[in-house]
Amino acid sequence: MQIGIYGSGISSTSQKIIKKILSENQIKSFTITPKSKTKQYDCVIVLGGDKGIRNYFHRAFDSTSPVLGINEGEYGGFLAQIDLKEFSSYVNRLKKQDYSIEEVPRLGVKIDGTNVFPVLNDVAVFPSKSAMLMEHTLSVNGEEVWHDSSDGIIISTPIGSSAYSMSAGGPVIFQDSTVFEIISVNSLNVNRRPIIVPNKSSIQIDDISARLHCEVVLDGLERYKVNKIVECTQFLPPAKIIRLKKDSTAISALAKKAHLAEELLSMPPSSKLLLKNIRV
Repeated sequence: MQIGIYGSGISSTSQKIIKKILSENQIKSFTITPKSKTKQYDCVIVLGGDKGIRNYFHRAFDSTSPVLGINEGEYGGFLAQIDLKEFSSYVNRLKKQDYSIEEVPRLGVKIDGTNVFPVLNDVAVFPSKSAMLMEHTLSVNGEEVWHDSSDGIIISTPIGSSAYSMSAGGPVIFQDSTVFEIISVNSLNVNRRPIIVPNKSSIQIDDISARLHCEVVLDGLERYKVNKIVECTQFLPPAKIIRLKKDSTAISALAKKAHLAEELLSMPPSSKLLLKNIRV
């Protein structure tokens, strides 16, 4: 068995721990970098939690091998279920391939006609500075749905529906649903509501304008300037995520968020500031 290990911005200690555990179980492992030659892996271990997994797929690495996300702290993610400290208790199941694989849909994105990397969570289009309205026209499959003035617009996958879009008032979508979600954020039209479209739809945000330039934010990680138009369609193949635990449904995602909110509320201000700085 051969396993690739990828980590962006994580400590070398974590990689050493993973490599040691794999070696003790007679599993070969290789570190994956942007300069690595293409190899065939039985699976890929990605360090850095959910952000690490999004980074991995943004870097256009092999998307056919299933990915196991590892959190370095004690916070269980939605894409990355396993914490580093508990990895050794799951390694035998990994070796026996005793796990399920969830196919997570991705959105392909074009900005002003140029392809950028696909996203796992969401595509957000906003003015480059806050407290500024953005005008846009939304079309689905070539038919205009609305022309709107709002703070911005979000297109979300099912797994991304429990992230930014939920904070903007969107519904949480079960992860095996074959749909995408579109939300106009804080629209001037009080009747504007989120809409759900089939995942085979072609989504177009056109006539984008604001007093300053607008930006496309991909998975909350990277920003691109946009002049006029953003196009989103289903991207194939989907990301393959290894599931060793059963708590990966939309309901469990909500339960995790509720638990995290309770923990954050009980933290002293100094701890909240430290957590914010760590996550930036």
